[in-house]
Amino acid sequence: MTYSSGGLIQASDYNTFQTNLNAIWSTGTGDSGWGQTAISAVSASGVVTATNWSTLVANLATSGSQTSTTVTSRSAPTTGTLISILANVSADITSCTTNRANAASTGTEVGYASGTTSKTGTTGSGTAAWTIVFTHTVTFGSADATRYFFNAGGRIRLQFGKSSTGTDIDPDWNTFAGYPGSLYLTGIAGTKSIAGVSYTGTTRIGGTGGTQTTLSTATGWYALTVSPTTIFLLTNTNAPYTGETIGVTATATSSTVLTLTTTWTQPVVSGAGQTNNISGGTAPAVGATSIGAATAPTTLCTYFPPSTAQGLSASWGTPTIAASVA
Repeated sequence: MTYSSGGLIQASDYNTFQTNLNAIWSTGTGDSGWGQTAISAVSASGVVTATNWSTLVANLATSGSQTSTTVTSRSAPTTGTLISILANVSADITSCTTNRANAASTGTEVGYASGTTSKTGTTGSGTAAWTIVFTHTVTFGSADATRYFFNAGGRIRLQFGKSSTGTDIDPDWNTFAGYPGSLYLTGIAGTKSIAGVSYTGTTRIGGTGGTQTTLSTATGWYALTVSPTTIFLLTNTNAPYTGETIGVTATATSSTVLTLTTTWTQPVVSGAGQTNNISGGTAPAVGATSIGAATAPTTLCTYFPPSTAQGLSASWGTPTIAASVA
């Protein structure tokens, strides 16, 4: 690169900066790209203007804010003035690229749009085994919108709960349903910071109790395929009812659809006086972001969109969540 103090900026120099920053700023590819308006290149024989520099400087500053990356403080050149060397441009772009999965803040949590998240009627009878299967389908507007959502810090959240009473086994499931805490699915498998909290591909936050067989920290959106991947499995060890499980699989049903399947499993019991049927109850309202006062066996799926507070536009659109239970 010929870019140096005292030298004449070449279009090729500027275009290298522009290309490298666009890789995370604009469309990008895979886990790079936030879907913002691309920074224009300068023709090979063209002049690099103050306007060109102003756009690049502003978008680099926003990239630093978005990723909580410290970049060099610089003022954009103005028309009619001599453009001095802008130090550390390449280094700052590299740093933002390295930190591209970080997000300084988060958007407001959004609940499910249709269907039901809860088993509101009685489940099981006698000592027989049973399952409850919750299915949540998160749909994005396009393949690129899906990428922008996860690349800019979007997260999918699962919560679990039950508080209905009336049968012998209800208190056991009421306790066990609170053990998982919240599960979050993000984009890349690697560790990233979103709104000051550290996440991996799949992250469990707030959960205690039970025996965790599986927590697939290396599985985020980009690791999913059309075949379901088990991202979480928890087993209850509380006597006298033991062996109950809560498990979650994730599937990239297509480039625009994420399917999360949660299965609550109750094995056969054989102890004197033990029965397996559990009570239903009330479900959270459509659009709810917490289980709240709902009492029924519930798996609730919500999402946190990326934030626009640092200057990004909402290129990821508005995903929707549909829920069903069987």
